[in-house]
Amino acid sequence: MDGVFPTRDAIGAIRRVAAAPWLPAVGAALLATAGLAQVLVHPGRPATDLIAGLVLALCTTAPVAFVRSHPLPAAAAGTVAVLLTLGLGHPPTLGGLVAQAIVLYFVGAHHAYTAVLFAVPYVAYAVGPAESRAGGKVLGVALLVVAGGALAVGGVRRARAEAVDHTTADSARADLGHAYAAREERARIARELHDIVAHHISSVSVQAETVRLTTPGLSADAAARVLAIGETARLALTEMRRLLGVLRDDAGPDEADLPQPGLQDLVTLVDEARDRLGTRVRLIVSGPVRRLEPGLELTAYRVAQEALTNSRRHAPGAAVDIELRYREHSLLVSVWDAGGAAGPPSEGGHGLLGMWERVAMAGGTLHTGRGPVGGFVVQAVLPVPGGAR
Repeated sequence: MDGVFPTRDAIGAIRRVAAAPWLPAVGAALLATAGLAQVLVHPGRPATDLIAGLVLALCTTAPVAFVRSHPLPAAAAGTVAVLLTLGLGHPPTLGGLVAQAIVLYFVGAHHAYTAVLFAVPYVAYAVGPAESRAGGKVLGVALLVVAGGALAVGGVRRARAEAVDHTTADSARADLGHAYAAREERARIARELHDIVAHHISSVSVQAETVRLTTPGLSADAAARVLAIGETARLALTEMRRLLGVLRDDAGPDEADLPQPGLQDLVTLVDEARDRLGTRVRLIVSGPVRRLEPGLELTAYRVAQEALTNSRRHAPGAAVDIELRYREHSLLVSVWDAGGAAGPPSEGGHGLLGMWERVAMAGGTLHTGRGPVGGFVVQAVLPVPGGAR
């Protein structure tokens, strides 16, 4: 079998030679030499006819040297030279026919509609009067077969290349669609896990804190164990969020992936409340202002945001004050409104429960109720780890 079919190394060598940049020039030189030799050995030609034959033989073969870089001009030059040779009453040389087949092949391989134009002269020559043609009917048909066959083979190669490109593009689009679908599915799983598991873990932490604070007669050892349960739940929630980030880090940007707000964003929150709803809102800051942990700042921001939302909902039009008081070991967030007949938020709402859970997760305390001069007050005390920085 190895002696009949070329080996893989032989096929690779053939492809390298076919792709070599010097091959068109060498091919043109060999074909020109063969064509010139054929003209010279043809007997009975006058001197002027011999010179014209040599020039046309060179013109029909030289375009092969430029077939890769300029296929259309090379094919046009070669076709004109062949037609002029036929017009002088002589058939083209064998080298000229091979050269014409090569240039027409490249035209068919790179140009779909222009290739048809190069077949027209050969069709006209093949169907024209046989008496006025060199070589008669046989030569006309032979030229048409050579030209048409070269154009057809080039067209087949071009069609196959386009089909491969289309298949590759379709496969790439399908792979991209599958990748996006997988990322979306991972993001969906991450969101569902977070919504379900985080709720239960936070409930464990809140219930542990509630037991520690509300159970009378709780021994010191039991209180320490309950406190450890709450700390473990908070640590588990932090680790779970970190692990779920691995699932959703490549799912594309969504609202959860955007930078989380901090205390510096309270100014924007207050301005939006003033501009959009016309609410009279003041932001009061006291104490040594400093950067806190992002999670702590997020909790304080959400408390202020939810309290402001409740005030707009249950006491529309009432003035609202938001105070941030920086202490050495804690941050006090207070939101109170002037209030009115609407009274405090109903006990069935989820806003106060959400604030309570957030504050408990941060290890702080939350107080809500009527203000000393009316209205409703939300006050959260959040511990600052490490104190002042």
